[in-house]
Amino acid sequence: MTAVTTLLSDDQLAVVETTLDFAQEHLAPHAVGWDQDKHFPVDVLRKAAGLGLGGVYVREGLGGSGLSRSDGVLVFEALATGCPSIAGYLSIHNMVAWMVDRYGTEVQRGRYLPELCTMERLGSYCLTEPGAGSDAAALRTRAVRDGDHYVLTGTKQFISGAGATHLYIVLARTGADGPGGISAFLVERDDPGLSFGANEKKMGWNAQPTRQVLLDGVRIPADRLLGAEGEGFRIAMNGLNGGRLGIAACSLGGAQSALDRSLAHLADREAFGGRLLDAQALQFRLADMATELAAARALVRQAAEALERRVGGAPELCAMAKRFATDTGYSVADRALQLHGGYGYLAEYGIEKIVRDLRVHQILEGTNEIMRVIVARSLTGALR
Repeated sequence: MTAVTTLLSDDQLAVVETTLDFAQEHLAPHAVGWDQDKHFPVDVLRKAAGLGLGGVYVREGLGGSGLSRSDGVLVFEALATGCPSIAGYLSIHNMVAWMVDRYGTEVQRGRYLPELCTMERLGSYCLTEPGAGSDAAALRTRAVRDGDHYVLTGTKQFISGAGATHLYIVLARTGADGPGGISAFLVERDDPGLSFGANEKKMGWNAQPTRQVLLDGVRIPADRLLGAEGEGFRIAMNGLNGGRLGIAACSLGGAQSALDRSLAHLADREAFGGRLLDAQALQFRLADMATELAAARALVRQAAEALERRVGGAPELCAMAKRFATDTGYSVADRALQLHGGYGYLAEYGIEKIVRDLRVHQILEGTNEIMRVIVARSLTGALR
């Protein structure tokens, strides 16, 4: 794992080593079984919270770890070496916690953050709808003000953790069409009118549930509005900038694990009178995989630093990093499967699971096509 720990401070090295140890002890041995059984290991998530991983970006005074974005991408990469699915959920949970910390009132932060940080309460992010995925500003879920309450009606699609989680950041329309008419709300699992669809049957990410979130006249107090009316789209997009870095980092970790396993496999296998690891053609493949991961890692870390410093162009860098790292991670994992031959296709070796898990990273938190749109607009906008 030397590629993961290059050019880090002593504090960052300690964070990475602790997280890697956790991933190898508590995630990696169970990852294949959780995938096959579709088991969401909430008890293990709470163990992770004991290391401060339930509130990575939340301020220390509010129960979090107060880490930077640069620290965070190291954490999620290390976690994903054990299980990309669980690391991916932790990235989403931390996006929710950060949004409450960043945009919540003092009362909201006090009510939700302590238990989000310990993961006694788990969080989900509800933006996507059956007819509004990439075009998030076209969402149709509606929130109507009724005295001291809002009433929410609509359907959210592909919600990670849904049904098992406790707090849902729901984006809903309070005003006119377009992004300016969207607001964000804090909805609790026990709110009357909230229900969930069946657990989706998916290609990967089976260690966490994915369900529809159904809002049938969910009536919540007006003080559950996150931020001000009309600010929801901005809040959602700012949350996604960090979420995209988390998913990018998870792709790096999963792919690094696949590469490490390939090295060990080729060292053990012999063909045509010698170790496969000594075949120059295979060495060149490994070199390309390692080089591409190093390039993706550098871009993710650059974007994380830009987001932390709030420099101009940070959202575009986050989009670049998400697109490049998730494409690269999937490609490296797929080539690792090929290097394992028939063994790579067997579930017990864990490589095919990594391939399946990393494939969805090219879709969620904004498809990679949308990442290209974001980058292209930043390049061409000044010329219009």
